[in-house]
Amino acid sequence: MAKPSKKSFNKKSDDRLKTFQKPSKKPFKPHQKSDSIISKDALPIQLEDDVPDFPRGGQSSLSRAEVDKVRSEVDKEFETETIVLKKKRKEKMKKMSQSTDDDLGSLFGDGKAGKSPRFANKITLKNLTAGMKLWGIITEVNEKDLVVSLPGGLCGLVRASEAIDPSLHDEVKGDTEDDVLSTIYTVGQLVSCIVLQLDDDKKEKGKRKIWLSLRLALLHSSFTLDILQEGMVINAYVKSIEDHGYMLHFGVTSFTGFMQNSSNDAGSRGTQMVVGSLVQGVVKSIDRTRKVVYLSSDAEEVVKHVTKDLKGIPFNLLIPGMMVNASVRSTLENGIMLSFLTFFTGTVDIFHLGKTLPTSKWKDEYTQNKKVNARILFIDPSTRAVGLTMNPHLVHNNAPPSLVKIGDIFDDSKVVRVDRGSGLLLEIPTAPIPTPAYVSVSDLSDKEVRKWEKSFKEGSVVRVRVFGFRILEGVATGVLKTSAFEGSVFTHSDVRPGMVMKAKVIIVDSFGAIVQFASGVKALCPLRHMSEFEIVKPRKKFQVGAELVFRVLGCKSKRITVTHKKTLVKSKLPVLSSYTDATEGLLTHGWITKIESHGCFVRFYNGVQGFAPRAELGLDPGSDVSSMYHVEQVAKCRVTSSVPASRRINLSFLATPARTSEDDTIKLGSLVSGTVERVTPHGIIVDVGVKGYMKGMISFEHLADNHGLASKMESVLKPGYKFEKLLVLDVENKNLILTAKYSLVIAAQQLPADASQVYAHSVVHGYICNVIDTGCFVRFIGRLTGFAPKNKAVDDHRADLSKVFYVGQSVRSNILDVNSETGRITLSLKQSLCSSVDASFIQEYFLLEEKIAKLQYSCSKPSSLKWVKEFPIGNLIEGTVHEEKESGFVISFQKYNDVFGFITHHQLGRSTVDIGKTVKAVILDVAKMDHLVYLSLKPEFVNRCVENSDSCTPKKMRKRSAHKDLEVHQTVNAVVEVVQENYLVLSIPDAKFALGYASLSDYNTQTLQPKQFVNGQRVSASVVALPDSSTAERLLLLLKSNSEVDTSSAKRAKKKSSYDVGSAVQAEVTEIKPLELRLKFGSGLRGRIHITEASDGNIVEDPFGNFKIGQTLTARIVSKAKVENSNNFRWDLSIKPSVLADQADVHTAVEFSYSIGQSVTGFVYKVDKDWAWLAVTRDVRAQLYILDSACNPSELHDFQNRFHIGKPISGYILSTSKEKRLLRLLLHPVAGGLLSNGASMTDDLVSLSSETVTSHICEGAVVGGRISKILPGVGGLIVQIDPHLSGKVHYTELADSWISNPLSSYHEGQFVKCKVLDIGHSGTGTVHVDLSLRSSLVGIDENSKELQSYVKSCSNRYEKIEDLHPDMAVEGYVKNITPKGCFIMLSRKLDAKILISNLSDDYVSKPEEEFPIGKLVNGRVVSLEPLSKRIEVSLRKTSGTKVPKSDKGGFSSLNVGEIISGRVKRIEPYGLFIAIDQSKLVGLCHVSELPEDRMDNIETKYKIREKVKAKILKVDEERQRISLGMKGSYFDTNTDAGAPADDGSDALDEDDSELSDQNPNEFQEPLFPFENGKHPVLAEVESRAAVLPLDVPLDETDDSPVNDVVAQSPEPLDNKSETNENKNRRTKKKEMEEREREIRAAEERLLQEDVPRTADDFEKLIRNSPNSSFIWIKYMAFLLSLNEVEKARSMAERALRTINIREEAEKLNVWVAYFNLENEYGNPPEDAVLKVFQRALQYCDPKKVHFALLGMYERTEQHKLADELLEKMIKKFKHSCKVWLRRIQRVLKQKEDLVQSVVKRALICLPKHKHIKFITQTAISEFKTGVPDRGRSMFEGMLREYPKRTDLWSVYLDQEIRLGDVDVIRSLFERTICLELPLKKMKFLFKKYLEFEKSYGDEERTEYVKAEALKYLEKARP
Repeated sequence: MAKPSKKSFNKKSDDRLKTFQKPSKKPFKPHQKSDSIISKDALPIQLEDDVPDFPRGGQSSLSRAEVDKVRSEVDKEFETETIVLKKKRKEKMKKMSQSTDDDLGSLFGDGKAGKSPRFANKITLKNLTAGMKLWGIITEVNEKDLVVSLPGGLCGLVRASEAIDPSLHDEVKGDTEDDVLSTIYTVGQLVSCIVLQLDDDKKEKGKRKIWLSLRLALLHSSFTLDILQEGMVINAYVKSIEDHGYMLHFGVTSFTGFMQNSSNDAGSRGTQMVVGSLVQGVVKSIDRTRKVVYLSSDAEEVVKHVTKDLKGIPFNLLIPGMMVNASVRSTLENGIMLSFLTFFTGTVDIFHLGKTLPTSKWKDEYTQNKKVNARILFIDPSTRAVGLTMNPHLVHNNAPPSLVKIGDIFDDSKVVRVDRGSGLLLEIPTAPIPTPAYVSVSDLSDKEVRKWEKSFKEGSVVRVRVFGFRILEGVATGVLKTSAFEGSVFTHSDVRPGMVMKAKVIIVDSFGAIVQFASGVKALCPLRHMSEFEIVKPRKKFQVGAELVFRVLGCKSKRITVTHKKTLVKSKLPVLSSYTDATEGLLTHGWITKIESHGCFVRFYNGVQGFAPRAELGLDPGSDVSSMYHVEQVAKCRVTSSVPASRRINLSFLATPARTSEDDTIKLGSLVSGTVERVTPHGIIVDVGVKGYMKGMISFEHLADNHGLASKMESVLKPGYKFEKLLVLDVENKNLILTAKYSLVIAAQQLPADASQVYAHSVVHGYICNVIDTGCFVRFIGRLTGFAPKNKAVDDHRADLSKVFYVGQSVRSNILDVNSETGRITLSLKQSLCSSVDASFIQEYFLLEEKIAKLQYSCSKPSSLKWVKEFPIGNLIEGTVHEEKESGFVISFQKYNDVFGFITHHQLGRSTVDIGKTVKAVILDVAKMDHLVYLSLKPEFVNRCVENSDSCTPKKMRKRSAHKDLEVHQTVNAVVEVVQENYLVLSIPDAKFALGYASLSDYNTQTLQPKQFVNGQRVSASVVALPDSSTAERLLLLLKSNSEVDTSSAKRAKKKSSYDVGSAVQAEVTEIKPLELRLKFGSGLRGRIHITEASDGNIVEDPFGNFKIGQTLTARIVSKAKVENSNNFRWDLSIKPSVLADQADVHTAVEFSYSIGQSVTGFVYKVDKDWAWLAVTRDVRAQLYILDSACNPSELHDFQNRFHIGKPISGYILSTSKEKRLLRLLLHPVAGGLLSNGASMTDDLVSLSSETVTSHICEGAVVGGRISKILPGVGGLIVQIDPHLSGKVHYTELADSWISNPLSSYHEGQFVKCKVLDIGHSGTGTVHVDLSLRSSLVGIDENSKELQSYVKSCSNRYEKIEDLHPDMAVEGYVKNITPKGCFIMLSRKLDAKILISNLSDDYVSKPEEEFPIGKLVNGRVVSLEPLSKRIEVSLRKTSGTKVPKSDKGGFSSLNVGEIISGRVKRIEPYGLFIAIDQSKLVGLCHVSELPEDRMDNIETKYKIREKVKAKILKVDEERQRISLGMKGSYFDTNTDAGAPADDGSDALDEDDSELSDQNPNEFQEPLFPFENGKHPVLAEVESRAAVLPLDVPLDETDDSPVNDVVAQSPEPLDNKSETNENKNRRTKKKEMEEREREIRAAEERLLQEDVPRTADDFEKLIRNSPNSSFIWIKYMAFLLSLNEVEKARSMAERALRTINIREEAEKLNVWVAYFNLENEYGNPPEDAVLKVFQRALQYCDPKKVHFALLGMYERTEQHKLADELLEKMIKKFKHSCKVWLRRIQRVLKQKEDLVQSVVKRALICLPKHKHIKFITQTAISEFKTGVPDRGRSMFEGMLREYPKRTDLWSVYLDQEIRLGDVDVIRSLFERTICLELPLKKMKFLFKKYLEFEKSYGDEERTEYVKAEALKYLEKARP
């Protein structure tokens, strides 16, 4: 640091200070910091408040062009300066290079031995890394995260999940239901944290988010009980609160803690101790036996305690906040270096020294070896760097005080220290102690001033403004710029709503614009506020750099929002920014945010919102609100009323309130008359003729109470019609809102207009004004509104309110509660409480019916209703039978041609009528609108009329006499005569069959389905109105079903309590459903009869078929259960004869006692795609799987139609679930094997063992199946036969006959009939099922030998090698093709080899083209090897196999004792297979028959194709086996036993030898058949070695019997000597490679047949085959089965060292196994796998290694790691199509909508020649697992660019055919055949079209395609 200048600093300094205080010349200069003037000697301070927090996407205010321009100018200037000052530049570069590390802020630790640092360690974003441990202070406690202030002015975030230990999460949640974090942490609390990761801030470029964790499990990961010592300070969580203290959790599981209650504990310092609280305590004692640590949290003791170096603390045990004794080691330029705890060193930067205001001579205070106390501030494990603090507040474990606020101005700030090149340290005068502040160089002046150090001196006074505060250091950051003191806005806290300010546009985007004030504070101008009108292109309106005027809308949490709307910016009206400012009559501007039919929502400043009702909008009657106003429109509003407590403001768009005289005022609720002026789409405009009011408005719903009549009234209303009585509901803009509802008009005097007029428990008429999910709003007079919650609105809580009520519906409401304070009215609309008690509802119906009828015929026929007077109800009238209908007879009248009568069959009585006959009938009802009269011929009606007509009584007197016995409210019994749409016509037998009329519905039940009535049904009703003019001369009744409201709850309870389980009741059928009868019994009780309670045994097909609605029956109550959220009960009844006869069993609860195999019957109640669900009893269900319902494909396809709702099904129980009370059924008896399985009767259906699942599927059974997957090539089919089981169909089992491409007739999802051939169980519990689809096997009776022999003769499927013999003709499918020949499948168990020389009589140049996989071939057997099941076949027509003519042929030519010569064909551990010369036979020389000197390690003693001599010991013609011997005693003494023979050739056919090494991966059959398909030893080792971590697919695993195919045609050796040495060398090398392959194959077969059991066995194999990854991995699996994990790791390392470096594939297999091992046993697995992965990258192909790791992640479902790895792969291998396709597959698998973005990225990165391949594969993936429409778009895009690529057309068509939309496929084919392509390509397309139509179309479509093809040929001909 430079020394202070000795020159005087009087006038000059004062002048300089004045220049610093001069006002800025530029009126607008953003707050920017330049690094150009910062000295290279010091690191600039990084502050968290350098950039405003909002908006979070800020960046440089310069455009890209401006930045480039500045850079170019700087480069030119730099070049010039380089030429002139070349020498100076070199010297500076040297100095800069020496301090580069320190200037960049890189951390150093103990690892830099011998290097003395210049600067102290400081934490910055550049050197902050994951894993660093930091000390911080909590500054914010939010609901979901914490904000922590860190060293260096940084700020970190802690998620809630990282603030609480996972083990305590449940306990913390249980104790604190609300805000969890606020109860555990407090602002200002010191915490130790660890860095998890750093993410780029999406909102603000250049910023990074620091994610922290407070979990002690990470901080204390290395803590053990042995390390802890008494006196240590340690942090802990409160695990639980006990009576005498707290149980503690330290983040590790090896020990726990306890802390006693005391007055000085952490809980007594201001915060309550809760579960999860973080406490700090001193270790008092340790109980190592019980592993309990006892702590004391005495605050004074914790603060004073210093960590002692008792046993030497390792580095990983250092914790931030730990107090240590330290000694000064040296002083640095910006701090000091300390040594502590003997072995460690750390640094203290200048802001963490012991004095908060260190002067320029601070170094003198810290002499070497000075003893100080310090606390650890941060720890970097990677560099072993440690930062310390000596801040007195932090040393005393307290947060530094914050005595200043951002924006404060201090005039008398004293300069304490001048740091050359960095800035000034100031002392701000605050109480009680001064606060240090630091001013950076860039904040000293608005102008760039050189040698600024001379302008300031220590002790001078300056004016400073605070613009930031570093909480942990306790240091404020200030600014001396003049511009900082000029503006009214310096920080966010200075911003006030309504302020008008200038700002500069810095960013323009689709969401709006980011603007910046002069002080640097940023704000957001949303898109909708950029202009008065909607902006389509905001960048044209706003240009970056433009200065505009804005008005502040609001400021919340440093987020400032402004507007540029001209009206708002220039408004002179008061600003409304709080609800308390909203005084009545206030005029202000706002903007509309939402428009509803009933008004507008308006928003003001600071989030204040109000509502302007429709009446205050100034609209014309009938006009729409949206036609005059639009969203975001600025409106001038007047406050009419406000309630600040409830945050409500009522507004008006009318500038002045309307004034009317008292005489002209119409009161709400009064009655007026009006004439229809016009009918609009929104309602009816009427002229009320009242002075001072414009018009009246009637909405269509208010024309009538009855919804149907209101619609009819609307259709017939015409101008001029006069309403006599209309009720005034409300007044809007001098317009009256009226209603014509009869219920409201007659109750006008009782309707309330104010809450004070509403009384609880009263029933009031009203209408629905709104319906929401939670309830209904009912309006009365004016704006008086009540609310009916959903549970109070309907009796059935499951009902949908929007379907029960409609807006405008007339209702009767029961007042439940009236809150006098808030004026809220709570209602009930339940029919049980609000049913009608008068005749107003039906009375209006008949009155309005007559008015509608008059309006219908008023124009055409003014006197058309005169006929009504001629048809009085109840009178006798004469008519002629005109026509007979299905439901009755039509009667015509002579006088009226347009009026007809109708007699139903029920009203004929005992009369018979014929067409043309004249009858006299009684009038029951008159439908005036339809000109229809309902008549009756019943004698009781006719006789009554005849008797009355004989008397001389007038008509009126007759009517009165008919009803003279009836009184109002009298209850009568009536009979239903006619059922009309809205009412019933009833007769009252007790009143001389008087006619009455009753409504079917009520006010509150208009939209509900009315109760069903039938003619002749008896009902109970009460008389509510006698006939007069107001009732249209009708007797009006009220049905009891609509008015049953028992006002006495005690009586109702008493009646209900009389019924109990077991009681027999008389019930009436009210509804018939497929699965239950709904009944009514008792006093309003409702019950049901479940279909299983209708008959005994559930055997009746339709148990409810004989019942009718209204029928009375006897039933017995079997269950009574309370309905949830209701006081009602659900009653279950039974009509079973057994239950009705004896009620003893009714009281006992039905137990779940079902056994497997038991036969049960149930009724189908639900059928979905795969299951039929049955009801066995009321509470026991059963399910039937689709594949268990039948085996015929046609029946399976018709599954849902076969099992209709209500159908009885009998089946047998397969499994049970007592908890779910669920059964699984089969339609056939369960196999006996299942019952002997020991399965519990209550096994859960989901957790059934594999034996239980498959026990009903036995070998030989014929079952139904569904194809789930078609395997590629000749893999066959996967067929599902059970919900959790699938079987495999071999390629040869697809069809009876040998046909080409047998898979062509199958597709995925197809139902098939299959036979179970074999069931196998692996050692891991997996079940393997082999199936057959051959039609000859599907229906075979296994006991029929004739059928079996017939099938065998037809199908020619040989499954045993004994069934074959040489020269037999066989057929098969090509399984694999190699350059040396091919392999064919003869059956599912036998395969054969065909040498290339035997493929054809002619030369085969390209075997893979002439013999593709799956081709059907015919041949004959050439040779057999029964012991190893090896078969050779020839396809040659002639006898052209290379067999010499001297071939002896069969076993008969061999004699025991004969000496033969041959060649070693195959070497096994148990002996040699020798091909006998001059024959097709192979014999076995057992290892015991070998020469004694060659019995050990025979693989090394003999070679393949070696010529040997042997003696025939035994010939077994029956078993076709030859035993040979090669011992020396069998030969003459002159003959070398087992030596190469001299009389023959020792070279095999080259084709034969090379073909035997080929291995098709599809073969997995064992070499020897054993019981259950497995060798017992092999099964044991497989189960032991089936370890997940080593589940590695090996490309070269060779366990196929094809490798051991016997050679048939030995050729003589050419014994001529080789003269060419190079050729000899190549031959030897080839033989060595051949030998290596043979040994490896032998070792792998050894593992399959002779399983190694010990480590020695494996070592033996490894010595023989050191490069075989298969053996190494098996060895590792063996060690893991013994829990020898470390040995398995060492074995992996040994394998990697041993395997030859050229064997990259083998090494990769071992690496993958290593991945899986570490993933399972690593600690932690993720890190262990990554370490192995990094090593593997150095030895193997990086792309293959990445794919291998990705596959491991996907197999183990580590999706997050897989996604992260895939992103890295995309960046690393961005030119790889395979990587991008893998990314597409991941996206589709995870159902993420990111496919298009990935495709765009891929097309940018991939080379152009890979685009077609990538897009094609992506489109195919979309068709298969994604969105087919996206796949179509991709194909269409490629075909537009490459329309002549038939391969693209073909793939496109294949994908569409797979989807199966025939119309789309045909349209696509039609496009293809219209293309102009070469004839060959068009032939391909037409052929594909024809094949499609043959498969999916009919003959007509097939002929159409052929005709189109002929047309194309004719057109193509020249």
